[in-house]
Amino acid sequence: MHSLRKTEQPDDGPTDSAPGRGVKSAEAFRTISEVADELGVAQHVLRFWESKFPQVKPLKRGGGRRYYRPEDIYLLRGIQHLLYREKYTIKGVQKLLRERGARSLIEAMRQGQGPESWRQGEDAPAPQVRADGLEPSRLRKLQAVKAELQTLSKMLKSRS
Repeated sequence: MHSLRKTEQPDDGPTDSAPGRGVKSAEAFRTISEVADELGVAQHVLRFWESKFPQVKPLKRGGGRRYYRPEDIYLLRGIQHLLYREKYTIKGVQKLLRERGARSLIEAMRQGQGPESWRQGEDAPAPQVRADGLEPSRLRKLQAVKAELQTLSKMLKSRS
């Protein structure tokens, strides 16, 4: 039987590695056990939060396995902070999410502002989005991947 495990961790988003494994990309999906360990809560708590907060929607694959996206983890971290540190009730957090929106909490957590500014009605800065729909940070990552692929392609061509 799992007990509720609370640990003091900074509210700075998903970590880059999973226990006992190699380094995992910040954009990689996480299993329920990885997220539970990262947040310091039991897996059944995450499943309970899914039932209470419809905004939490991990992908479910074969056999019902849950895979959490980075956005899910930011949202869960915000919910955890509101429940455990600010002592909101489930209904209180539900009301805040209905009024302010999950997307704005995710952005506040992603930018390191925490739920305090979000809760107090201060809008988290909207992410800059280009006309093609890409956020600048995602565009930079794609450009870096493209450059690396071009370098590899040149290396392969030079060997031929």
